[in-house]
Amino acid sequence: MTSAAQEHRLEFFDQTAFEMMRATGRGQLMQCVWVYEHPVDIEGLRRFHRNIAQSLGGRHIERSPLPFGRPRWVKPDHAPSEIQINETPRPRAELMEWADELAGLPIDPEHGPTWYLVVQPLTDGSTAISMVASHVIGDGTGAGLAIFEAVTGNIRDVGYDRPGARTRRQALAADARQVIRDLPETRRALVKGAKLVWGKRKELAQSRKTRAGQPIEEFVSVPSVAVIIDIAEWDARAESLGGNGYSLLVGFTAKLAERMGRRRRSDGAVTLVIAINLRESLEDDRALAMAFANATVDPEKVTVDLTESRTVVRESRQMAKNQTDPTMELFPLMPWLPKAAVKGVAELLFSYSEDLPVSCSNLGDLPPQIAQVDGTTAESVVLRALDQNVTMREMERSHGQLVVVSARVNGKVTISIEAYEIGAENSKQRLRDLAEQTLTEFGLSGGIV
Repeated sequence: MTSAAQEHRLEFFDQTAFEMMRATGRGQLMQCVWVYEHPVDIEGLRRFHRNIAQSLGGRHIERSPLPFGRPRWVKPDHAPSEIQINETPRPRAELMEWADELAGLPIDPEHGPTWYLVVQPLTDGSTAISMVASHVIGDGTGAGLAIFEAVTGNIRDVGYDRPGARTRRQALAADARQVIRDLPETRRALVKGAKLVWGKRKELAQSRKTRAGQPIEEFVSVPSVAVIIDIAEWDARAESLGGNGYSLLVGFTAKLAERMGRRRRSDGAVTLVIAINLRESLEDDRALAMAFANATVDPEKVTVDLTESRTVVRESRQMAKNQTDPTMELFPLMPWLPKAAVKGVAELLFSYSEDLPVSCSNLGDLPPQIAQVDGTTAESVVLRALDQNVTMREMERSHGQLVVVSARVNGKVTISIEAYEIGAENSKQRLRDLAEQTLTEFGLSGGIV
């Protein structure tokens, strides 16, 4: 029988993400797209595929037999999906449309597949490769580690059980003991949750009233584009504005947010929610090892001076590392909540009023192996976030959406933008135009796909 120290239970944050996905039906995905101008080494790609299946990227979630028990990470016996190799070439201009379509693949962190590897030849002789995976399995840093290990062949074995390794009696006993160990945290979360719900009772009542008047779920498509810029040009522009590469990303995001109407009415500022990596060790197998920093940026200043943005980002990041987000203190309640209550937690987290937060994630400098999915270096790499099953109700509740993800790899800065503006023309072309206009304001040039 597996000891308590080796149960590999999901942390409360990870379980919250999983339960919200199940309750709302909305799936958050990560995608990496490699474009090869030279022939792809298919055998090298198959080796990568096998290695990913053995990495933390290939794990699944096993539920507890207790309705309020904590789920565990487990390791399937085989890869959850085969490499999909499409035979019919598509035009290069349809690269991102093809990548978008992959968000429709059935991805399930519990039963699998949790990820797919797809190859698409293009009519100009190049080849696109995409890996798309559930965000519930890992965050951006975790995904990067899985790719790095799969390319280099240095796969960690953290000792996960196979699915069903415990008998039902063993599982019930072990999970009941864990429930008892979790009770102090659960009690504290219950007190804080009651205070939070009471403080937001009017907003929740209004949300329930609005939901009752919208019986039909209308799904929406959230456009996404990617900007690719030479690192040298990006860094030189950042330095000329008194900033660095990170603060230039923040400035770019704030200016784009301004163009999409995501400024606060009170002072015209933009609120950025910046993901902070908390993973400091390879022994850390959390899916979501992160905190979130809130930074307030004046979009009117960023094109001429990044000094203030640089300071704000540094201070907010440090604060996020030192202080626990009050919302996260509610997560120990998650195992006890019914589906309807989980949806209520989602409403607490994502019902924005005047504050129209913009998600900004910077993965930073990535090792060159991230671009070597077949063992050779791809000419371009795009890393981005995607969403499945997004409803108009959710978009209205959050007053639209703007998610920016950036990484530096293979001599390029890639900036992926996923955005939806209520009442606007939500097309790829419009988003490309907005991205291009924002680049121009900063005196930058770059390719947009």
